[in-house]
Amino acid sequence: MKVTINEKSIELFGCLSSITRIKIIELLSKKPRNISELSDLLGVSSAIVTRHISLMEKVGLITTENLPGKRGLQKICSLKEKEINLIIENAAKPEHSQKVSIPVGQYVAYDVHPVCGLVSKTGPIGLHDDPRYFSDPKHVDAALIWFQHGWVEYRIPSYVITKRALRSIGISLEMCSEYPKYNENWPSDIHFYLNGVLLGVWTSPGDFGEKKGLYTPEWWKGRTEYGLHKTITVTNEGTMLDGTHLSDVKIKDLDIAHGKDIFFRIHVPQDAYHCGGINIFGKGFGNYDQDIEVIVEYDED
Repeated sequence: MKVTINEKSIELFGCLSSITRIKIIELLSKKPRNISELSDLLGVSSAIVTRHISLMEKVGLITTENLPGKRGLQKICSLKEKEINLIIENAAKPEHSQKVSIPVGQYVAYDVHPVCGLVSKTGPIGLHDDPRYFSDPKHVDAALIWFQHGWVEYRIPSYVITKRALRSIGISLEMCSEYPKYNENWPSDIHFYLNGVLLGVWTSPGDFGEKKGLYTPEWWKGRTEYGLHKTITVTNEGTMLDGTHLSDVKIKDLDIAHGKDIFFRIHVPQDAYHCGGINIFGKGFGNYDQDIEVIVEYDED
């Protein structure tokens, strides 16, 4: 993880100021653990551990997944990052990256199938389970979209691509499976494409609704509340998901050129082994107050 030292990183440093959270990092550095294990090892209640875990997940230090256990689902906690590199901003240093935030409702093409729907921060957009409303002009205001199978495609504007040599393209977003209301044990094989090239497949473990999403509006009740934060990174060596090898697809395989837009597609095929649908979260929903974030990094001159 690269962290620039500025006002935006205060929350991360505050998270690291707790002895209990430092102990949690030490324990998770050895292996993933569930909430009960951490509670026993730390000698504090599960409720206290859960609060610490929620904050650590919010700032991107750990990831959690609900997996089947001996007594139902258990939350498994894992370190998301193995190291943190601190960067001191220097206004005189040339910029070696370009960033763009794409609202989840600003897809440029789609082919989705029920169950499906869109909502903004304030209410529904059209009728649920009717794919025609994905063409509603208000779709650009969507803060949460979902469908059972099919795809949506986003345009990454060409201005993020310069004539310098590309080092990496990173895309981060929050998502999970889709089940009527919710089902935390409902896997879905989610496929990612750039410029028509399959980057890889991630299997979402479920559709999460047992607890309220940190940013999900109060009026949204009894359904999907939050997802998992995932980052896909394509480099000159291959493609990674959250820092773990996903495929051998490299930047040179993607037909990326100066002046050409890039197309990012999220797809759940009908014939996937786990055709469990998808929810895609934007600002105002879920546990991460963000849209689809794209960062393009270049080699230094």
